[in-house]
Amino acid sequence: MDETLVLASGSPRRHELLTMAGVRHMVDVPEIDETALAGESADAYTARLARAKAAAVAARHPGFWTLGADTVVVVDGRIVGKPGDAAEAEMMLEAMAGRRHEVITAVALVRGSVVEERSSTTSVWMRPFDREIIRSYVATGEPMDKAGAYAAQGVGTILIDHIDGDFFTIMGLPLNAVMEMLRSVEFEAV
Repeated sequence: MDETLVLASGSPRRHELLTMAGVRHMVDVPEIDETALAGESADAYTARLARAKAAAVAARHPGFWTLGADTVVVVDGRIVGKPGDAAEAEMMLEAMAGRRHEVITAVALVRGSVVEERSSTTSVWMRPFDREIIRSYVATGEPMDKAGAYAAQGVGTILIDHIDGDFFTIMGLPLNAVMEMLRSVEFEAV
């Protein structure tokens, strides 16, 4: 008998990835405070938020496995979230042009008191690009709900030179790690 996973996320990309992997799931969007703690590392921040999202939603679905995830972009050791407006998106992209940054996605699988966690980091090298390209890309609207202000799986792919790591980490859900977690708890995914 197939089980149903609860995805604690409003991200359409995470939903699409689980669907693509054949994982039966439903979506329940968590509402948590995503403020970083003083001195908190990017790894600790993403792990804490993934756990908090999963735990908040798991409380509404006892007996179900619940998956939470959080993704951040790290530039020069600084966490870069989602842009608040077009001007902020342009500033983020300018800071990354022609440079390397990291994308960290943490995932947490929760049911009752059981918590499984994984984290994945991918290095991304951006092409050098000018303000005209940045403005044109921001005008598409694609960067506005993305950590780091770009979508590797969308038009934003033109900004990327190459990556080292898991492409799905950049999309917000490291599928290999998630499938490994589901197997480890004997979840019947497909």
